[in-house]
Amino acid sequence: MKTETQLPVTTMCQRAGVSRAGFYRHLTEGPPSRGDSVVRAQMQDIALEWPSYGSRRITAELKHRGWEVNRKRVQRLMREDNLLCLRKRRFVVTTNSAHGLAVYPNLASTMVLTGVDQLWVADLTYIRLEEEFVYLAVILDAFSRRVIGWELDRTLEDSLTMAALRKALAHRPVWPGLVHHSDRGIQYASGDYTRLLEAHHIRISMSRKASPWDNATCESFMKTLKYEEVYRTEYRDLADARSRIGEFLEKVYNEKRLHSALDYRSPMEFERTLGSEAEQQPAEVWR
Repeated sequence: MKTETQLPVTTMCQRAGVSRAGFYRHLTEGPPSRGDSVVRAQMQDIALEWPSYGSRRITAELKHRGWEVNRKRVQRLMREDNLLCLRKRRFVVTTNSAHGLAVYPNLASTMVLTGVDQLWVADLTYIRLEEEFVYLAVILDAFSRRVIGWELDRTLEDSLTMAALRKALAHRPVWPGLVHHSDRGIQYASGDYTRLLEAHHIRISMSRKASPWDNATCESFMKTLKYEEVYRTEYRDLADARSRIGEFLEKVYNEKRLHSALDYRSPMEFERTLGSEAEQQPAEVWR
């Protein structure tokens, strides 16, 4: 006669590939409500589209889609569905400030921003392709976080950063007192680049030596770009990278991505909420 062998709960959970907490929750909870099931489906769609979103951004995105949910409920469902953010990769700094060109004081650190086009921040990074590296230069409006100029190319010469700057100048007004902030890299300290800024009466600001967080807005943007676009995509060549990264910058990041600093709005939505204020000359405000 065969007898049943009773295994410990821990052993059964290990063999079934579930946690003890999940096992006991299954015993005490009934099937999920229809409301939870629909919200879960929405959350999974958001997590697939935005793998870096935590509970705050997912809650905000659900509200944008018309769901009345609170963060505690979202956190509970995320834990149950294991909707964890992807692990971030290390960010590599590419700045070369070992040059004899003139550098400028950090004006940005004394500014209190009240509107767009008061402070532009610039930075560059590398993108790995199948057989080569290419380089991306960007300029953001520090108030709205919007990408206002960018260029992707094989060169690290100042022609790369100047192309991004010219795009910003072509699409944004230059008000008196506008400040351009960057690191001390040779691409931003070059005579051609600084003369282009001075020709448009833009004040020049640079980070202190070995202080990358003086340009924290751009540093944060570069991490977002790498994490949400570059690390998730294999680019065939420069043309493919330019097309896909351009789509991410202009259609995804600027138009859709929610920013906690913007009350969980995208840069373009945030600028639209400024209304006529974005069309007026911003006052220069300093601490």
